[in-house]
Amino acid sequence: MLEGKTVVLGVSGSISAYKSANLASLLMKQGARVRVVMTEAATKFISDLTFEALTHEKVPVGFAPEAVAAAREAGEGADAIIVAPLSANTAARLTLGMSDDAVCAAVQASSCPVLVSPAMNSNMLANAATQANLDTLAARGITVIPSASGVLACGAVGAGKLPPETTLRDYVIYACAGKKDLKGKRVLVTAGPTQESVDPVRYITNHSTGRMGFAIAKRAAMRGANVTLVAGKVNLETPLGVERVDIVSAQDMFGAVTSRASECDAIVKAAAVADYRPKTVASDKVKKKDGDMAIELERTQDILAWLGAHRIPGQRLCGFSMETRDVLENSRAKLGRKNVDMICANCLKEDGSGFGTATNHLTLITRHGEVDLPLMDKEEAADRLLTELFSIEPLA
Repeated sequence: MLEGKTVVLGVSGSISAYKSANLASLLMKQGARVRVVMTEAATKFISDLTFEALTHEKVPVGFAPEAVAAAREAGEGADAIIVAPLSANTAARLTLGMSDDAVCAAVQASSCPVLVSPAMNSNMLANAATQANLDTLAARGITVIPSASGVLACGAVGAGKLPPETTLRDYVIYACAGKKDLKGKRVLVTAGPTQESVDPVRYITNHSTGRMGFAIAKRAAMRGANVTLVAGKVNLETPLGVERVDIVSAQDMFGAVTSRASECDAIVKAAAVADYRPKTVASDKVKKKDGDMAIELERTQDILAWLGAHRIPGQRLCGFSMETRDVLENSRAKLGRKNVDMICANCLKEDGSGFGTATNHLTLITRHGEVDLPLMDKEEAADRLLTELFSIEPLA
């Protein structure tokens, strides 16, 4: 996702500087060229040779004129700069506009997005001067990444931890994402399974992992949309910049979606919602007996049909249709029956498609025709889905 991009990683004096080595590795695995610049204090915690070995790039350090010149050149050619960790001292120097050390020189010479990740003692972070400096940097357009909380190296408990390196990587990916064509759009995505209780112990559910819906939410946010993700019980991290609403049952999802529908420019229903639920839920565990057992089921409310019947002007609606046979025929019928703009059809029996896979094969069906996507990564498929959905005129 960062192929062809140059990322400058600034490392300042903090015990969490050792984590920056993993961040550099994660960025390179995304295809980025990573150029590291360091303060003198940072080298007390991790050697510049570590970063040179990882990145195969010379690392400018400290105040030496040749280091400052090299850092300035790196900043001028960067597609994004992230200073992680950002110490209180380096935050103050950046606020003052100083450029006599490698990290500050790279930032001062840049014209690309700049991100900083403060990591320090919680009292130092809360200090009025530090907070004023961070506010000033934010006011100048620099993205200040919120610190994580927990047990710090000094033994204190509170804010000031460096966020996980995967989170920092995602911030860089978002900063380098080229198009923000969905900026200002409000997009709601549903993902994952629902659970319909039989008794306090058992429930009816399905095999959905939520990966497709989470990919759609992530890509929509990367493209600038304000995204709400209504998710069933899944084992996935919330994508950066996405508001997450957790639900359990189909009725929970119905309420979460319909209460927000009127505020949305687009709704993508990627969740695998139960069509039926037990008519009665036992208050105690149902004990086994000799012979068979039958559970009487009743229909759940059809969320997509409700949205189609209550859509607002200009709103785009997209549903999913997972089938095991007659995929296109069943999906085309669903498009008209639900009164939506797009149905994304896929076949559970096809290798690499469906539940729990990293890839998917979607056919995007609209009233204008069909786009058959090849088997591809779910995030790439999500991007194609969003592009197609926002390229068509919605139903009145």
